[in-house]
Amino acid sequence: MRALSASEAAAAIEAGTLTSEKLVQACLDRIAERDGTVKAWVHLDPALALKQARAADAAKGGVLRGIPVGVKDIIDTYDMPTGHNSPIFEGKVPFGDAACVALCRTANAVILGKTVTTEFANRHPGPTTNPHDPAHTPGGSSSGSAAAVADGHVPLAFGTQTGGSVIRPAAYCGVIGYKPTFGDFSRVGIKMQCHSVDTLGLMARTLDDIALFRGAVLALPPVPVARDVAAPRIGFLRTPIWDEAEDDTKALLEKTAAQLSAAGATVLDMAFGRAFNDILDDHGAITGWESRRNYADERLRNPDKVSAELMAILTRSESISLERYVAAQRKAVAFREHVDSLFDKVDVLLCPSAPGEAPKGQEFTGDPRFNSIWTLAGTPCVTLPAGTGDMGLPLGIQLVGLRHEDDRLLGTAAWVAARL
Repeated sequence: MRALSASEAAAAIEAGTLTSEKLVQACLDRIAERDGTVKAWVHLDPALALKQARAADAAKGGVLRGIPVGVKDIIDTYDMPTGHNSPIFEGKVPFGDAACVALCRTANAVILGKTVTTEFANRHPGPTTNPHDPAHTPGGSSSGSAAAVADGHVPLAFGTQTGGSVIRPAAYCGVIGYKPTFGDFSRVGIKMQCHSVDTLGLMARTLDDIALFRGAVLALPPVPVARDVAAPRIGFLRTPIWDEAEDDTKALLEKTAAQLSAAGATVLDMAFGRAFNDILDDHGAITGWESRRNYADERLRNPDKVSAELMAILTRSESISLERYVAAQRKAVAFREHVDSLFDKVDVLLCPSAPGEAPKGQEFTGDPRFNSIWTLAGTPCVTLPAGTGDMGLPLGIQLVGLRHEDDRLLGTAAWVAARL
């Protein structure tokens, strides 16, 4: 039962062959069985979850129809603590829900619990392990959400992305991660790190579930994933840091491009204009400037409770001048326009989801730079599970779409997935 996709479960609940209470209980049973190893959850109240499920069954209807959702622990919930993986906020319950959580409740979802995040969605990790091999990281910063979806604890979960915090952990854990066009999803009630790029994202095991979840968060009827799209024009864009990808990732991307070409897609090699080969430096200048200021309270009142990793990042950011920040912002505007222009020739861009498989250990959550490029671009992105690497852990491919063409991206992703 817990293995049902959200779309399948919603249909079964609507048909009367399943109840939210039974589904939530199955998820809780799986968590009880596995979370001692995976450690995906920082707050879970089974009684509250079942109470919500019974209320959802009584209410009936709603886009999410009693489906359980995991919420990253930098996203506010009025009835559960939001701790940010920081001793500063341990046990503190916000006064209200984040907009995305409230919209899910409006859609009749069950907010199952809070998933582990790195400290303030930055670098300092939580205890979560990769469900495919607990000796490896699940990625970050949306560690618990990716692991919980991958391990069958919950069909849907929220993540957030400032650099690579949705796409990378989803790829490491072998699930689908989706980062929408910047600005489409409300960020009200989400701990702010960098206001120019922070983006709410979604994780699920199927593209249909992403579309369902997206509809709920937009407070709109879900747009079904198109299954009848024509063979797409695909731009194979290795990015300026292609040489930093591991050999198994390079081989996977090359093989995928060849497979899709053989299946009828038009595959073109593409590259950024030379002016944008150092665009990651501009992402770093923007995020460094903004995070230092957005964490002013934590640095002022509780510096002893901020991790050494984050404090070092914030200290280094002190050297970023206003002039450098403004120059980076101006370049980012030009970069977004440049990326938009690439879609005059193609329907979607193909690039790595991460440098390779999930690194060993929990201290390092992986390199986010293959994602940071697109976070700065504001483009919608989706990662699809597409194979395994040399260590037998999941590898993903990242598909990037034109801004505000998210539904089209999901349809193209379905075409690609059907041919892998």
